[in-house]
Amino acid sequence: MFARLVLSSRALSTRALTWFPKSNHRTPKSPLLVFQRMASGEQQQFPPQRQETQPGKEHVMEPTPAFSSQHYRPSNKLQGKIALVTGGDSGIGRAVSHCFALEGATVAFTYVKGQEDKDAHDTLRILGESKTPDAKDPIAVAADLGYDENCKRVVDEVVNAYGRIDILVNNAAEQYKASSVEEITEERLERVFRTNIFSHFFMTRHAMKHMREGSTIINTTSIVAYKGSPELLDYAATKGAIVAFTRGLALQLVNRGIRVNGVAPGPIWTPLIPATFSEEETARIGSEVPMKRAGQPIEVAPSYVFLACNHCSSYMTGQVLHPNVVL
Repeated sequence: MFARLVLSSRALSTRALTWFPKSNHRTPKSPLLVFQRMASGEQQQFPPQRQETQPGKEHVMEPTPAFSSQHYRPSNKLQGKIALVTGGDSGIGRAVSHCFALEGATVAFTYVKGQEDKDAHDTLRILGESKTPDAKDPIAVAADLGYDENCKRVVDEVVNAYGRIDILVNNAAEQYKASSVEEITEERLERVFRTNIFSHFFMTRHAMKHMREGSTIINTTSIVAYKGSPELLDYAATKGAIVAFTRGLALQLVNRGIRVNGVAPGPIWTPLIPATFSEEETARIGSEVPMKRAGQPIEVAPSYVFLACNHCSSYMTGQVLHPNVVL
């Protein structure tokens, strides 16, 4: 399944606002205020909730994840850049896309058609309202990124719309719990690896044809790549593979002037959480870390801005930033 969503400036001011009014977005408490409260030792709990299918849906979460903050101050760090973010409709991907738009980038993102349509439309509206005057309208491209031909179509769609790609963020992922390696079937293992690591190879090899010196690739790995996870064994294995992929690809592309880095978040309040864990586990997510809370996507997104911005991180490649809590 492959499709593209694009909203013109006129649609953003009329039709899009009618379909998805601002009241649909419950504004979470400021992450800064959350941090100050949790630093005092108060333990956070979310309302018990569970989503039965993956990918999860952001618009039904309570509270909805924080993709923005009044404390974030953009300064044209990505002005004139073309960014492609996989899994950009929700969670960390939405926050990254939003920050990129605030910083002046033109943003395209991918989503899963039939499951993430509402989140994709919401994100398109958010980006359209946030983009700078010289940026082009955002687009959303639906695709199953686990297959090479789909990744090629995504890249072709973005290049046809904007002419090139300056920033590629490989972010799409899925995860499932298992108490034993014996429960992980070949079918599930292939599915997780296709989405989480095959897509990095496929998206990168097609995007590279349209990237020039000064371009950047940012891969989303995870804290579980370093600490392990007995219940997310296949997911953790893919995230470890992403670390190795990032380091090797950085060495391969350094002579072409393309930097490759990664971000290892966790635990973060995103749709992956209620789509993976039980109601009770979701309610307690993050309570095991020293800050006694989960992070919010907006607390992670500035790491991607830093790595995407050449005058901020020009001497960094093959590295991984860690917006997470020591465990």
